[in-house]
Amino acid sequence: MGIVNVNDDSFSGDGTLDFEKAIAQARAQVAAGADVIDVGAESARTNRAAVPVEEELRRFRGFIERWENVWQGCVPKDNVQIWPPVLSANTWRPDVVQGVLQMGRVEIVNDMGALPDDQNARFCAASGAALLIMHSVGEPKIPHLSQQWANVMGEIERFFEEKISLIQGAGLATDAVILDPGIDFAKQREDNLAVYRDLQRLRKFGRPVLVPVSRKTVIGEVLGLTNPSDRDAGTVACISAAMLRRAQIFRVHQVEAAWLSIKALDGILTLA
Repeated sequence: MGIVNVNDDSFSGDGTLDFEKAIAQARAQVAAGADVIDVGAESARTNRAAVPVEEELRRFRGFIERWENVWQGCVPKDNVQIWPPVLSANTWRPDVVQGVLQMGRVEIVNDMGALPDDQNARFCAASGAALLIMHSVGEPKIPHLSQQWANVMGEIERFFEEKISLIQGAGLATDAVILDPGIDFAKQREDNLAVYRDLQRLRKFGRPVLVPVSRKTVIGEVLGLTNPSDRDAGTVACISAAMLRRAQIFRVHQVEAAWLSIKALDGILTLA
């Protein structure tokens, strides 16, 4: 899953409000092997105010209207790349989710809002989109730096049991759900490392697990790197750890390095 930020305050410094530049970024990621492009129109940074709903929708519209330009005229990188690529919308407010789905083309809603109610699940059920549920606590855009967990994986399992029951009640099929343990969201360094260590426990739900590995704060903490763009080697290490524990989707900025590492690991695991 390649990351495209249609904003001007991305933590990794790669955001842009230029739709043509954003499309070019997505096209390069698809050429490098991305199966999914996850486009966001609002930074998840908690030291930035939320953009108005109308502005977030305007940014999404500008990208979505040009979506076919990402893959038309290209060919798959290999015989397993999803083609045409899947478009994912990274957003959480119900008004935005509903508006984005009405634009068409979006196949996944990447909801970082921890699903406090069933509205987004109902919108996905009505449109046929999949829903990616991320573990966190509280409202996005608000820091949760003091959150403590006695048993972080036990809490994540409980959370997903509750949210899967919620989406089923909203009419969304369980096979339209993707799980994200929420690295760096309402978690401290040791919590994040424990998630990587015990990630295989989420296999009990029988749903694809997405790991947002790219350039995360925990990588910077372990390696002593304050600049997110310096964390790509650490990102590859986290991909390896997560893939060995059977995660299936990896959300990254640097698609080429991720693709190469995944292909190498897949060869080893297939042989094993």
